[in-house]
Amino acid sequence: MASAFSKCGGAHLARRSELVGARAKLAMLRDILVIDDEHLDAERLTATLRVVFGYDAEIRWASTLGDAVDSVMSNAPSLVFLDDILKPPTDALQAIPLLRGAGFAGPIIIVSGQVTHSRCSCLLNCGASDVIHKDDIDSVRVAEALSRLPVMAPSGRSAG
Repeated sequence: MASAFSKCGGAHLARRSELVGARAKLAMLRDILVIDDEHLDAERLTATLRVVFGYDAEIRWASTLGDAVDSVMSNAPSLVFLDDILKPPTDALQAIPLLRGAGFAGPIIIVSGQVTHSRCSCLLNCGASDVIHKDDIDSVRVAEALSRLPVMAPSGRSAG
């Protein structure tokens, strides 16, 4: 049955629909906050985000959780990439509730060097939208994570 679906163009239409959905998401994500205490990791992620979003998106960087909370409170981003382990010893399980408490309701994608099934489950249950392994940061992996996000309305609420 899958081959009949492919022969009639259904697979092409499904991929095209997914692409349109992804573009709609990208249009809504124009202010991105990267929270990472390692300068080189933040630069690498920023360069990858430039490949995905181009230069139309504003990409901000916070090196501490305190700076991130201040940034969220002063100008809430549409998307956050959060390093799993920050200095001083803070992890994403502690950081996510602080970001939510500061009023951030959008998606949080965790960048972690410890992607195990158990760790992913904990992070997702705590409110993360997705988890990417630190070694897998590239435009394809970031685009895959973005494709799994719900389409967000300008108000920060899910549109579908």
